[in-house]
Order: sequence, then structure tokens, then C-alpha cells
Amino acid sequence: MPINPPADSSRRAFLKQSAAVGSTLAAALAASPLARAAHTGADETLRVGLVGCGGRGRGAAIDALNADPGAKLVAVGDAFMDRAKSGLAAIEFEESIADRVAVDSDHTFDGFDCFKKVIDSEVDVILLATPPHFRPEHLAYAVEKGKHVFVEKPISVDMAGAERVAQTCEVAASKGLSIVSGLCWRYDLGVLETMKRIEDGAIGDIVAIESCYNSGTLWHRGDKPDWSRMEYQLRNWLYYTWLSGDIIAEQAIHSLDKTAWLLGDQSPTKAMAMGGRQQRTDPKYGNVFDHFTVFYEYPTGQSVYFTCRQQDGCTMRVDEVVHGTKGKAEILAGRIWTPGGSEWRYDGPKPSMYLNEHVEFFKSIRAGEPINNGHYMVNSTRIAHLGRMAAYTGKTTSWSDAIADPTHLGPQDYSWTDVPEPSVAIPGILAKA
Repeated sequence: MPINPPADSSRRAFLKQSAAVGSTLAAALAASPLARAAHTGADETLRVGLVGCGGRGRGAAIDALNADPGAKLVAVGDAFMDRAKSGLAAIEFEESIADRVAVDSDHTFDGFDCFKKVIDSEVDVILLATPPHFRPEHLAYAVEKGKHVFVEKPISVDMAGAERVAQTCEVAASKGLSIVSGLCWRYDLGVLETMKRIEDGAIGDIVAIESCYNSGTLWHRGDKPDWSRMEYQLRNWLYYTWLSGDIIAEQAIHSLDKTAWLLGDQSPTKAMAMGGRQQRTDPKYGNVFDHFTVFYEYPTGQSVYFTCRQQDGCTMRVDEVVHGTKGKAEILAGRIWTPGGSEWRYDGPKPSMYLNEHVEFFKSIRAGEPINNGHYMVNSTRIAHLGRMAAYTGKTTSWSDAIADPTHLGPQDYSWTDVPEPSVAIPGILAKA
């Protein structure tokens, strides 16, 4: 299955591919021992390993076990042992899956190399939910070892990392491995139905998209005298671009992913942006911004007008308004209306999209029909990085220049030392990647 679709693919083809949740590589996976076991009545247990035991990791593990009654959690890892243990305890507390949590102390790992220990623990499936900086290395190792992988978003914090993930996804496709992304709105039934109606012409041709992910502030885990600066930054990873990719990639990528989906998972030609820090100015908040505004231009003529912020006391709104030649749509609201007064609203079932993505993930493994979300999870991450780069520099930035940027954010080696405190970008004066 090609990760990069042909240049002349239509929006219709992309949306149908998304609605189908991936393509098939049945022959490749059918040859694997796992597929043979699943189809011959042998031990059908799927052994699951979790890397990153924070809120996302715990949620992914619980959804994975609820999605497949034959799945069992057998190994967990986190940079910090206290987080590994507390995350495992929270998973074990879930009554519906507690009997399938089989992680002993010998399979509870910590440290920067914990991902290798989890992946090497005779698992079939890996859930990757660490800070995004580590995603390219962790995914590459998992695919090298022949594991099916659930990959939280975003998949990198810089363009170099995104390119590595793109290459890894090609390898996964050649091996018949499923790669499912944490861009969960792709698995929401209401969003899928709304997208299908837009694709079928309910609002005519798309002219422009308003997109926003305007939310409140998030957690901060404080500081302790015995923490090195590496530990402090890692425990508060949201606030460091080298660890999170900033809020535009770490959180608001969900909105950018929906805009890309609407436009056939194309890439924009350029972006002009602005952003900064207004509420979170304390040095404890590292070097990320608390708001962005980005104007994206696409080769087919449409524009995306995007905003995101993490500020308290402000209006909160997350949705896309799609302007067409015959009407408008709101994607998350599941609403389509036309100037004549006709209106459609989604009123179908609303199961958890977080659970749905794991249901599809495990079904693909057992059926020998792997899903590979590689193209869109890489493309949407790159779109987020383009917007951040344009905002940090204060300069209109082309897609071609952005994706060619070789910058690797963060240290080359990891140890519990006093790493430097990164500076905050000042557009036009102190530009960062």
C-alpha cells in the first residue's frame, strides 16, 4: 500500500480511503505466525505492550483491551518508574479489563531505553504514547521488530522526524504491519458521515475552511529540588517545543488533520502565521506559545483560516466551518445547511471514537488486512510544523522550504543532566524552528 498517494488522486478517493479505514495487505500478514494462529484456532491472545504511561497511554491501553477480548497487556514502560507504576495501577483499576492485565515487576520498565525493553518482551502490539519527540525512534524500532503499532499524535516535533516516520511507515507497509494513528476523529461515526455528505456534494465545492482549537490551559507538574533540568522538562513536556512540538502540533493537530482530510489530504503550498505568549509568560512554561493564527494556502485554490489557543477565561470552541459554493457545514457539530433553509444534522450512533480506532486496529490484525495511516498522520504533522515555523519566524513559509528543514529539535543524547533552557521565539527577531 503506498503511503504517499498519487498526485492526481481526487478528494473523493481520499475520503473513501479514510472512510474505509485503510487498505489491505492481506497476503503479507497472512504469512505471519500471528495470522496463522488467529485463523487456525491456536492461541489467539494478542500480547500488548505500552510505552508511555501518562493519561494518553493509560487511555490507549484501556481502549485496546476493551476493543479485543483476546488482548492482554503484558509489559509497560515509562521514563519514570513512578509514572509506570501509577499508570499500570490505573489500568488495573478498570474492572472490565482487570483480568487481562498481566504485567509483573520484571516487565515494568523505566529509563530512556524502556521502549526497547517493552518491544522486546515478546509482544505482538505496541502502543506508543510518550512525549512526541521520541516517536520517530520508538516507531522505527517497533517496526524493525515486526510489531503492529498504535501511534499517538503528533508523530514528531520537527520535519526531520516526520520524514523518518514516513520512511518507517513504508517499511511497515512492506511487512504487512498495521499502523494506526491517534488522530481519532478519523474514526468518529458522526464525522465520517458528515465528511461523506460533503464529498457527495451537499455544500458544493469547498471554497474555504475556518478551523479552530481554542481551549483552556492544561496541567503543570511543578518542580522539585532533586530534579535535573532534563527531568523537569520531561515531566512538564507540554511546555517545551523539542518535546511536544508546541500546542499547534501537540493538541491542535486534530483540527489541522480535519482540514487536510477535507481537502483530500493534500499539502498546502505556504503559510503565513502569528502567535505568542499572553497568559503563560512565567518561565516555568518553557518556550511554547499559548496562541497561534495561521493562514494556509492550498494548490487547488482553497484557504484554511486556523486559530488555536490554550488560555483560561476565553471562549472555548473546537470545530471546522466549511464554506462551499452551495452551503456550509460544521464538522464536529455534524451540521450541514444551505441558504434556502434546509438543514441536516447527524443523529446516528455516537460510540467512543477512541474505542473505535482500537476496534479497527485489532480487527485489521486478526483479519490479516492491515491498516496503514502513515500518509495522513505524517502530512498533518508536517502541516502543524509549517504553521509553527511560520509563526516563530514571522515570515511567510513555503511548504517546500519547510519540509526540507533538517533541524533536529532536542539533545542528541539523553541523560539526567541539566540541559539548557530553550529560548522563546520572538517573530522577526529571535526565530526558532
